[in-house]
Amino acid sequence: MKVTGHYEGKGTRLSFELLPPLRGSSIESVYGTIDRLIEFNPACINITYHREEKIVIDKSDGARETRVVKKRPGTVGIAAAIQHKYGIDVVPHIICGGFTRQETEDALIDLDFLGIHNLLVIRGDGNRETGVFQPGEDGHAHAVDLVCQIMNMNRGIYLDNYINDPAPTCFSVGVAGYPEKHYEATDMETDLHYLKMKVDAGAEYVVTQMFFDNRLYFEFVRRCRETGISVPVIPGLKPVAIRKHLDILPGVFGVTIPPELAGEILACKTDSEVYNLGIEWTAMQSAELKKAGVPAIHYYTMSRPDNIVEIAKRVF
Repeated sequence: MKVTGHYEGKGTRLSFELLPPLRGSSIESVYGTIDRLIEFNPACINITYHREEKIVIDKSDGARETRVVKKRPGTVGIAAAIQHKYGIDVVPHIICGGFTRQETEDALIDLDFLGIHNLLVIRGDGNRETGVFQPGEDGHAHAVDLVCQIMNMNRGIYLDNYINDPAPTCFSVGVAGYPEKHYEATDMETDLHYLKMKVDAGAEYVVTQMFFDNRLYFEFVRRCRETGISVPVIPGLKPVAIRKHLDILPGVFGVTIPPELAGEILACKTDSEVYNLGIEWTAMQSAELKKAGVPAIHYYTMSRPDNIVEIAKRVF
């Protein structure tokens, strides 16, 4: 089923995001996270995709070798395993960074063969060393271009123009939205303009970046509607868990911590107190969003489900 089908007249649903395990780790950790959340009847499970990273290896002769690796491979395989084991719709992320158009098409063909037809399309993060995003050779620079490639495949248009009688795919695509605007956007109007381009290209719903003040979400939805974006806008939430999140989350994700929450974090004496505060705050956000009738609430678990389980117990 299309993800959007889960949002039609069924009340507020829960969904969540998982990271693929690190290279060399077992899929059992993924199953363990899902097993903790399965009782809440999730609408879907998102699986992140990760670009390559450079690591430096010190060799025995004193030389240093730079090697390119994908530390979290396996998104396609994990998505297939989850859908087979649990019968839940999975939503693998498809990203621009680190992939050529041909590699993207190959991954999409594999997903189509596996019966996985829901995707979340994002540009992806910048270079880990510089923070600046640069597409690879023959890769996409913008998420809208990736959406267009997928929509072409849905029309039976592949990169190879000489395929005889090409079979169309049937992918349903979601994209990212930013209640506080993308950190690279000059202003919210520009950011909404690019979001509308993605929707006009074929995206069927929007999942937001995390936020800690629901007023930001409601204002974002209002401005989306004024811009002509009529698709569902799914709020994304992440509970704070440690004191360092007060600096890490704004720095990495370009979000703000409301003064009230920041003050309560600073008043906490231990990370355990911050963890419990994060549960209380996110449960409060979730209850208000559910009361407002949002189609779903999407949780960023970072593959650590304990706090999300506690929040879900209180809200769903």
